[in-house]
Amino acid sequence: MDKTMQLSDIVAELHDGMTIGIGGWGSRRKPMAVVREILRSPIKDLTIVSYGGPDVGLLCATQKLRKVIYGFVSLDSIPLEPHFRAARQAASIEAVELDEGMLQWGLYAAALRLPFLPTRAGLGSDVMRINPHLKLVRSPYADGEDLVAMPAITLDVALIHMNRADVHGNGQFLGPDFFFDDLFCMAAKRRFMTCEKLVPTEDLLKEGSVHTLKINRMMVDGVVETPNGAHFTECPPDYGRDEVFQREYAATATDPAAWGAFKAKYLDVADERDYQRAAQSR
Repeated sequence: MDKTMQLSDIVAELHDGMTIGIGGWGSRRKPMAVVREILRSPIKDLTIVSYGGPDVGLLCATQKLRKVIYGFVSLDSIPLEPHFRAARQAASIEAVELDEGMLQWGLYAAALRLPFLPTRAGLGSDVMRINPHLKLVRSPYADGEDLVAMPAITLDVALIHMNRADVHGNGQFLGPDFFFDDLFCMAAKRRFMTCEKLVPTEDLLKEGSVHTLKINRMMVDGVVETPNGAHFTECPPDYGRDEVFQREYAATATDPAAWGAFKAKYLDVADERDYQRAAQSR
C-alpha cells in the first residue's frame, strides 16, 4: 500500500483540542516541517506530548497550545528552550512536568493498551507534589512496595521524522539514537512520518543494519518525503544542528520586534519550500 502524502494532508487530519505526540529529542531529529505546517494553519488548543525542543517552543510562541506534557524542553546547546520558558513563566499553558522515565512509561502503557504501568521514577521527588493527579499503587507481592502508577498517555496523532523510509511506511534512523519514536507511534490512533528521503524497500539496508529499522509499516498511516525537514534541529548523518539559526531563533524570545521579524521571514510563508529557501538564503 502506497502511503505517501503531502504535509498539508497531515494537517488536514488535525483539529482543535487534539493530543499530539512529537518524536525526536530536544533539538534532535524533530519533524519540524510538520510543526511549521501546523503553524501556518488555524489549529489551536493543542495538547503536545514531547521530549521537547523547538517544536514545543514554536507552538508556544504562536499560541497553538493549551497544554504540554513533557520530560524536558531543551535546545540541547541552549539548555532551556526560551520560548517555552516565556510561556511557562507567563502561565499561558498548562504544564505537566514529568520525569523522563515516567513519560516513556506513559507512552509504553498506551502502546500496550494498559491503563497504567508501575514505576519507581518520580518517587521521592517534587514530580508527585506538582502532579497531584498521579497516584501510587502497592505491589500485590511479598515486597509490598509503593510505586507510581504512571497513567497511559494515549495520543490522537503521532508525528515523527526519520532519515529514510519507503512508500509503505517502513522507517529507518541512521543517527546514534532512536529515541522513543516507536512508542509515540504505538501510543497513537493516527501516525505520520516525514523523512529525508524515500527509497525502495530493498534499499533500506544499504546504509544501516536491520536494527535501524525501528518503524514498520503497521505503525504508520502516512509518509512524506521532506528533505531538510528536521531543520533547524540535527538529523545525523544527513546534517547537524543549525546552531546559527537556533541562536537567532532563541534570541527572539526576549525581543518582540526580533520575534516579529523572524516570524515574518521564516514562518509566515506560503509553504515549506518558501521556508527552506529563506533559511538557506541567510
